[in-house]
Amino acid sequence: MSTALPRIAITCGEPAGIGPELTLALASQAWPAELIVFADAKLLAARARTLGQKIEIVPWTGNGSAALAARPGRLLVADLPLRAPSAPGHPDPRNSPWVLELLKRATAGCRLRQFAAMVTAPVHKAVINDAGIPFTGHTEFLAELTSAARPVMLLVAGELRVALATTHLPLHAVPAAINRVLLETTGRILDSGLRKLFGIRRPRIVVLGLNPHAGESGHLGSEEITEISPALATLQQEGIAISGPVPADTAFVDRNLANVDAVLAMYHDQGLPVLKHHGFGRAVNVTLGLPIIRTSVDHGTALDLAGTGRADAGSLREAVKLAIEMAARQRS
Repeated sequence: MSTALPRIAITCGEPAGIGPELTLALASQAWPAELIVFADAKLLAARARTLGQKIEIVPWTGNGSAALAARPGRLLVADLPLRAPSAPGHPDPRNSPWVLELLKRATAGCRLRQFAAMVTAPVHKAVINDAGIPFTGHTEFLAELTSAARPVMLLVAGELRVALATTHLPLHAVPAAINRVLLETTGRILDSGLRKLFGIRRPRIVVLGLNPHAGESGHLGSEEITEISPALATLQQEGIAISGPVPADTAFVDRNLANVDAVLAMYHDQGLPVLKHHGFGRAVNVTLGLPIIRTSVDHGTALDLAGTGRADAGSLREAVKLAIEMAARQRS
């Protein structure tokens, strides 16, 4: 196993949100990796002054030297100047291309093996769309950048892991999106990701039904019979330890999770409210199905907290920690 330290790319997200100060908070401790923040160096310096923090902002030029462990009080920054001035709490659509450029550069570095993983601070979807750029989220954007056919969103809070069959869809569009091919592909990616990135030798996955009471034998909906169960049967024949569909309202009871490594929910607000209630502020968003490692925070830009010093960096710290662990497993 390689003993070289990983180099992790971090994008600071929406400049008017809490992303810049969350990335500054990473400089409060040592890390067993080199952290490279993609941001506007002047923005970070200004936010540090606003918060009364003394942090050395060091330009990173990608000189090809070996990664060095991050040390407190110092932040390495891959500088990309903003398109327009930015004030905490007041997003400007003119900076939306800049936000996406950070993601493009970090992703390119990961694909070139310059970085072992990337960690993303939150972006503001509405502001990006206001700039005339169609954008549904990090997950879909990164999948397009990397030509990944099927990204899978997985939220992690300690031992609780919840994956999504569909992500950022309006609720009325979900039933039509649930089909055997989607579920079989998602199940395979989830199983593979749990093995490779989490080190689980034979992941145990439980799948939620789409309808109340998992369809009540077809009386409350037929998707469990026509789509979900046949997909699970195929995956079981392939040797994947997957079961269900089970009613979502009881799936998260402690005794039902006792022998489960991950839950596969059918849609965004079916599984994530439970996970965020369980671990909000320390949960991590992981994108499976990409050719790179990507983790992120479990929250949004919190414009009302930007520049106040009250933002909690716990989720970003957990995202960095998990990215480092995953990078280590891939090297072993």
